[in-house]
Amino acid sequence: MPSNEPTARVTTQSRALQQRAARLLPGGVDSPVRAFLAVGGDPPFVTHAKGAYLWDADGNRYLDFFGSWGPMILGHAFEPVVEAIQQAAARGASFGASHAGEANLAELVTRCFPSIQKLRFVSSGTEACMSAIRLARGFTGRKFVVKFEGCYHGHADALLVKAGSGIATLGIPGSAGVPEETAMHTLALPYNDLTAVELAFENHPEQIACIILEPVVGNAGTIAPAPGFLSELRRLCTQHGALLIVDEVMTGFRLSLGGAQQMYGVQADITTLGKIVGGGLPCGVFGGRAEIMDYLAPLGPVYQAGTLSGNPLAMAAGIATLEHLIQHEGEVYGGLERVTAHIADGVASIAHAAGIPLTTNRVGSMFTWFFTDQPVTDFASAATSDTKAFARFHRAMLEAGVWLPPSQYEAAFISTAHRDVEIGLALDAARHALR
Repeated sequence: MPSNEPTARVTTQSRALQQRAARLLPGGVDSPVRAFLAVGGDPPFVTHAKGAYLWDADGNRYLDFFGSWGPMILGHAFEPVVEAIQQAAARGASFGASHAGEANLAELVTRCFPSIQKLRFVSSGTEACMSAIRLARGFTGRKFVVKFEGCYHGHADALLVKAGSGIATLGIPGSAGVPEETAMHTLALPYNDLTAVELAFENHPEQIACIILEPVVGNAGTIAPAPGFLSELRRLCTQHGALLIVDEVMTGFRLSLGGAQQMYGVQADITTLGKIVGGGLPCGVFGGRAEIMDYLAPLGPVYQAGTLSGNPLAMAAGIATLEHLIQHEGEVYGGLERVTAHIADGVASIAHAAGIPLTTNRVGSMFTWFFTDQPVTDFASAATSDTKAFARFHRAMLEAGVWLPPSQYEAAFISTAHRDVEIGLALDAARHALR
């Protein structure tokens, strides 16, 4: 009888490419989690991608569950996006000057996010969050920033305090090279802990410029806000004259057209966006109320600039992506919800039947399987997970042709290219891996 066992994957070319890269790049990578240090084994080197799949240099095909860390909501090489990029590239890859594409994409963003009256494009989520913090401090005249443990807002110095994501994956609390003086005005509090937030305002009256948070944590694994948590943060910020910065770099256009703000009925003073808004190309956004945004140069005293901001290729990719999401809203988000539920809950059922402790957190098309029997509601509870078990599971799934995020502390993502066939492939792979 034919075997359902996955055959061993040849990784000769990927291994050779990694060894070559390691001679030229620190760790052989341009972003630490790509090195697979948390899960072991050789990281595959991708040659191309299409739909829900990636192919490596050895010709192995993988079902993709990280989607370039979130932006590929329509799948890889989605034809309207590819065509938009090609047409834009033919007109010039970069101008360093204003062009109509910036306002065209801005109109789509503000249409979906009512809290954004004006915005500015940057080239990454890190830039967006860094700039939003500077703007909040300039607007309020205050210094302190509240963030939450396990929330990652890019690698700006002041935000690398208990930042989850790659920091947690590598098992370090912050980063060398960040002076204490730089981080001394960052208050890192437990996520979902309103008492800690109230105490911070009591201890620093009229000194807190803003609260910044991921409304659904994605960089400690997927963690949902407790009921009322976001609305209470909104109330506390209003009460104390601080700004609420909602970092929707990951959740924006992922959970709904209006992101987590639409899903949970909360309104930010400043919103940061990235990933999907650029159609997978380097792009970020920070935007909010007009009176706040007008504090930016050239109108106001807060300086921010970027040579490649509003890059025409990224604008074109973003416009094509958002137009499709807007035109097919019901089909897109209904389909994502159905497929993600089947995959996330299906694997959870397989683990339960096998007697393997597994907690599944899911919000829309974001999810994480935590190898623990405890609820995961903040970074401290996420840290109780068995990361060695996750590493074994990751390697077994990869061998079976399913590529998960290579860290227990990262969210997985589904695209519209994942359908019933991909549900079956994922569940079959999990049955093998969880043995």
